[in-house]
Amino acid sequence: MTMTANEAARISAGTVSPNSWASCPSPIGDILLVADDSGLRELHLPGSFAPRDDLRASAPASASLAKAAQQLEAYFDGTLREFDLLLAPKGTAFQMQVWWALADIPYAKTESYGSVAARIGNPKASRAVGMANNKNPLAIVLPCHRVIGSNGSLVGYGGGLWMKDWLLQHEAKVVAGL
Repeated sequence: MTMTANEAARISAGTVSPNSWASCPSPIGDILLVADDSGLRELHLPGSFAPRDDLRASAPASASLAKAAQQLEAYFDGTLREFDLLLAPKGTAFQMQVWWALADIPYAKTESYGSVAARIGNPKASRAVGMANNKNPLAIVLPCHRVIGSNGSLVGYGGGLWMKDWLLQHEAKVVAGL
């Protein structure tokens, strides 16, 4: 990860803590978690970051990371349906509005981009919702995989459509008790 000069200056001035990171194994592949003292900042899906042999060994410890890893493990084993984490994503006001709306989509349910746009009070913004979804830094936790096309088709997902399908099927199986 690259740090900007401004971020480095803020860290050395003590106004912001440096990011901690850790890799979390999952059935879909290793997930990279990034956090600081304000909470979980990023969740990188498998294939969206360069694998490193030393990832787990050199990751600084963080209470936010440990809690996120525990909850992800519980999500994947089917015992957790709603995340309870301190989140600190960075984005525009519109992106944040969309991302928080994602958190309201019930487990194992789907919603269209247009429906999310209508819920945030901007019914003509389905494309903008799609773009905000694309920039979601906390996939799975803020469940952008639950957003589908208006015709019910699976469209767009940072980890690929196979991963979106896997996550939706996983949640359906948990609800069905399989």
